[in-house]
Amino acid sequence: MERKTGVVVPLSALYTKDCEAAGDFLALKDFADFCEKCSLGVIQLLPVNDTGTQSSPYSGLSAYALHPMFIRIDALPEFDEAYKMDSAFAKAYRAFKKDFKYSPRFDYDKLTQRKTELLHLLYSYIEKRCAGKVKPKAPPKPKKAAAGEASAEAKAAAPAAPAKLTPPTEEYAAKLKGELDAFIRKNAWITYYAVFKDLKDSAMQATWKAWPDELRNLDRKQIELRWNNKAHRSSHNFFVWCQLRASEQFQEAADYVKGKGITLKGDLPILMNDDSADCWAWPEYFNQEQLAGSPPDGENPVGQNWGFPTYSWDKIAASDFAWWKERVTLAARYYGAFRIDHILGFFRIWSVRRGETTAYLGHTTPCSAISLEKLEDAGFDEGRINWLSKPHIPTGLIEDITWNHDEAVAILSKLCDRVGEEELWNFKEEILTDGQIYSQPLADDEGKDRRLKDALARKWRDRALIRQEDGSFIPVYSYPESTAWKSLNGEEQSKLRELFTENAEKEDKLWEKQALETLTPICRATGMIPCAEDLGASLACMPGVLDKVGILSLKVVRWNRDWGTDGQPYVPFSKYPAMSVCTTSVHDSPTLRQWWNNEKQSVEAYLRLVSDGGNGSGDNAGNTEALPNKDDAFDEKIAAFCLESSAKTGSNWLINPLQDYLFLNQKYYKERQDDERINVPGSVNSFNWTYRMPVSVAELEKDTALIEGIKKIATIHDKA
Repeated sequence: MERKTGVVVPLSALYTKDCEAAGDFLALKDFADFCEKCSLGVIQLLPVNDTGTQSSPYSGLSAYALHPMFIRIDALPEFDEAYKMDSAFAKAYRAFKKDFKYSPRFDYDKLTQRKTELLHLLYSYIEKRCAGKVKPKAPPKPKKAAAGEASAEAKAAAPAAPAKLTPPTEEYAAKLKGELDAFIRKNAWITYYAVFKDLKDSAMQATWKAWPDELRNLDRKQIELRWNNKAHRSSHNFFVWCQLRASEQFQEAADYVKGKGITLKGDLPILMNDDSADCWAWPEYFNQEQLAGSPPDGENPVGQNWGFPTYSWDKIAASDFAWWKERVTLAARYYGAFRIDHILGFFRIWSVRRGETTAYLGHTTPCSAISLEKLEDAGFDEGRINWLSKPHIPTGLIEDITWNHDEAVAILSKLCDRVGEEELWNFKEEILTDGQIYSQPLADDEGKDRRLKDALARKWRDRALIRQEDGSFIPVYSYPESTAWKSLNGEEQSKLRELFTENAEKEDKLWEKQALETLTPICRATGMIPCAEDLGASLACMPGVLDKVGILSLKVVRWNRDWGTDGQPYVPFSKYPAMSVCTTSVHDSPTLRQWWNNEKQSVEAYLRLVSDGGNGSGDNAGNTEALPNKDDAFDEKIAAFCLESSAKTGSNWLINPLQDYLFLNQKYYKERQDDERINVPGSVNSFNWTYRMPVSVAELEKDTALIEGIKKIATIHDKA
């Protein structure tokens, strides 16, 4: 496999004279010219799918549709004529260009709203043109001649006729119809996407789950009927036209990048937004009762509930993975490689029952459960099992908030059943999620109501086992934190741990089987090079699966350490597998500058690695120059040191974020280093996903020192 050095950037971050507001598809051509000068062989993009009102590119409204935000409006074939002939469109376009100049972050909501309005205005002109309702403008009136002189126009035998529209109406309409029909034939997904988008507009962008029953539960035959309804044809065709033109511009840019000998690498999010065209039109492929997330960890003690439905892999497999194969086949029109987001989810996804506000009581899917019989054989009777699997709430927990015993009993009675005559309670059988706790009014005072609910929700999570509907049990991820576990004697804990260990060994085989069954047909459907985002939990079976399917792993330098060894040393660059992608940062992490300035223990460990020549030999083989001091403030010399030392990786591909390359010149540093981040996980705000590069691509192309610095990194990587 050819060694390549590359760059990763959100498409919206690109800045050229033709796309000041936010990057667009055609900006890739300018960026490719810059990358060619830098000897970069890969351009990696974040997802470019339509995300509707969501700024996160990983919150897809469609698995197939491109984001209309990335259309360059003045490059559309219909633009010039409409600008001349339609004063309303021309006025709106001029206002757009005036209002949306370059800024360090862009306003996603305002930009998408205004661009959508422009596209609607332009398409309205197109429809009038096709219907013959656009009349050629009359030529300008003759200028008045000077006194005593006759104007040239006045001397003409007859007044000039209005200019003709070219092409004629019939030809114009036939050409557009042919283009739309051909696009529809080639893209079967477009029909249900267009119907969905039309309904979303009619519902003021409300989730499809809030639509009337007759629209919420349309089957695909009914969707087809609505698609063919002439009353909706204009609206449906607008969305088809947007996707047609978006695909043309993206194809033009992708072909240009490929012509430069550069690989364009895409990004396919594993999960779909709950409020997406795909979840609406293909409900059988999604488990709407289980939502994806991640288990508890140090930064997220109750886990993360992402709110995206998990997959019904059995239904997808029964269709020979048609939905997934269509996704990658479409992506292959543009990309030569693709990133498989959260590949861990193809092995096993962390899923939690819909209605839970956290992911604490989630579990892996697939999973291996422990039978009631095994627990009984281990010496746990019904009472002990109930103690482990059912939260037990002391009356005093609530009484400490109410300061009144009778009030505490009344509150508990709403959600719980008393255990005999004890001051102890279990949640009622009909309480299935903590969402039901939060939906129940418990006190008139808002602060008191919240404290009561939070206290009960904490007890809801307080268990060691999760009872399944079939009567089997799954260990809670953080079971050692539960009251029940802490109450067990040493022998009981030992017996349960043996069962848990035995269960975990079975699960590893389940996960390997599912990963091979799902990833193999998806990755082999095209000739694209598959690249994993395999961060997170380390599964014993993962390296073998990636090797079998031919998927490159991901190595983020700062996290690629031997965590089980004293001092947690960095893995030597020579031990990075060739079939991997190495990077200094990712879109969810701090930048290289933030890492150096804020994570000094990690920096110190990295300096120890580099002082050994990056190979862990301890012989200082690579220490030909003085190393920077860990307490030095980050600057362009430290940036060059980090990037050049990382370039010695054994990974065939080295793909770093654009920001990390720009640190080679301090004039590109933003005043606040935090402003250089793309996303801060766990936060939802207008900052995330709106990063813009600090200067235009044209300015970067003039920076010979920057270009030479990046070329040096590429050369080091090529020779490593």
